[in-house]
Amino acid sequence: MDKPEFFVTPGYGEMFYKKLGYSQAVKVGNRVEISGQGGWTDELQFPERLEDEIELAFKNVERVLAAAGATWEHVIHVNSYHVGGFPPETNETMARLFRQYMPNRAPIWTELGVAELGAPGMRIEIRVTAIIE
Repeated sequence: MDKPEFFVTPGYGEMFYKKLGYSQAVKVGNRVEISGQGGWTDELQFPERLEDEIELAFKNVERVLAAAGATWEHVIHVNSYHVGGFPPETNETMARLFRQYMPNRAPIWTELGVAELGAPGMRIEIRVTAIIE
């Protein structure tokens, strides 16, 4: 069995590692699992508009995948967690970004509504699994 290799994303990932003691990604063989990523800045600020927060969460997933040597094109599974229900802009934005980031792939997706997430004001968290081919 391959030995796990852990990754800490530069910026907010370093802060989470120091403060909370966890890594942003783990790679075992050609499989990459990432921790949930929110739509935050390196200073843990969240955009006012939900669409902007979702877009930033996708960019943060991209950053974490890159740290582990993967891209959105390697993603096979997406879990998304949503606070505040599912207004139309949620699925519209998610679908648009799936097509933007993964134009040649349609991963499996589990979408869950939750009461709250790890930071005050956080409305979305995205966690993915990638296979580097």
